[in-house]
Amino acid sequence: MVTPEIQQVKLRFGIIGNAEGLNRAIDIAMQVAPTDLSVLITGESGVGKEVFPKIIHEFSRRKHSRKYIAVNCGAIPEGTIDSELFGHEKGAFTGAIGERQGYFGEANGGTIFLDEVGELPLATQARLLRVLESGEYIRVGSSKVEKTDVRIVAATNVNLMEAIADGRFREDLYYRLNTVPITIPPLRERGNDIGLLFRKFANDFADTYRMPAIQLNGEAQQILQAYPWPGNVRQLKNITEQISIIERNRDITPEILQSYIPEQPMSHMPALMGRHSSASGKTFESEREILYQILFDLRRDMTELKKLVHSNLGQMKAQPMETASEQLAYYPAETVHYPTEMTSPTLNLHGAPTPANKVVMDDDIQDTEEYVEESLSLDDLEREMIRKALDKHRGKRKYAAQDLNISERTLYRKIKEYGLD
Repeated sequence: MVTPEIQQVKLRFGIIGNAEGLNRAIDIAMQVAPTDLSVLITGESGVGKEVFPKIIHEFSRRKHSRKYIAVNCGAIPEGTIDSELFGHEKGAFTGAIGERQGYFGEANGGTIFLDEVGELPLATQARLLRVLESGEYIRVGSSKVEKTDVRIVAATNVNLMEAIADGRFREDLYYRLNTVPITIPPLRERGNDIGLLFRKFANDFADTYRMPAIQLNGEAQQILQAYPWPGNVRQLKNITEQISIIERNRDITPEILQSYIPEQPMSHMPALMGRHSSASGKTFESEREILYQILFDLRRDMTELKKLVHSNLGQMKAQPMETASEQLAYYPAETVHYPTEMTSPTLNLHGAPTPANKVVMDDDIQDTEEYVEESLSLDDLEREMIRKALDKHRGKRKYAAQDLNISERTLYRKIKEYGLD
């Protein structure tokens, strides 16, 4: 249940959405704000992690100091990061023409937000650990220990446990930062929030550019909802702005929307067949690759069949035959070819069928693998699978897409491509 306090925070900081994960993150931020505990905010790029340090600062006792500094650790070169964070003395390095207090000195008594903390060099991580443990640091080029009283809130889209395993992040620093974890859910897990955010951005851009707001029809809304949004809220906002500026028609159709939405990335691409899904450890860039896999399986089966035929024919040759008619009885009818001028196959001196249209045996058996690639069209297979799924569900694309285990957007594109509409 959403409390009035959470609703007030949403209004104050412009947060749109009612997803349970989002409300939970806001609630944790409000609860931890009055303390001085370190907070680690995790989530994919573009989910809006930068809002939560502001919430924590504004609901803390440190808000009266008005010292809130946000630092993008990934945007500062490795050679200058220590100087930026902890300051330096005059002449400490080339170009240090004066003293610099550094962000930890400037933020004394307030809050410092370290965005992309997973990008910090190991040497800087050791300095940061000391600040967290004792509030002490040393400027670059100095031997004097400085003291600071700051609240540290960090954020990252990097899996820090993997970084620790790879030796790129200190484990002790991770547990110092992760005193209180806050996880921001990706946009694809926020359900109806996607439509709410689209309408909010559309209205904002309409006011900014003084034009009517764009609107999605029913089918376009389904496509918007089904897309995985790898860039999260940032990507949705950018696409909404592009459509608002470029399109003259304010009623957005599926065709218009799809021209702005890029193809789904491989990590979110659905599998067409259950046996080739991610559960088996495989991912595919497109449905076409899955069809290739099906053909490869078919080729393997044909190869096994060919080996079986070889084996059977070998056994037959090893067995003595008294008459040609008895030997012919062991061969499948399909392998005996009759010349046009004869009513029965020609036999050689050993009683085996031979002429121009000879029986295919042993090493003369043609490789069936070549025929698989020549006789099967990937497009025809794909078209037929889609057609059968649509017939099965009486044209209902939603259920046909579920049956094929692909997204509705992909199915819609394939229907247009193959002219099945």
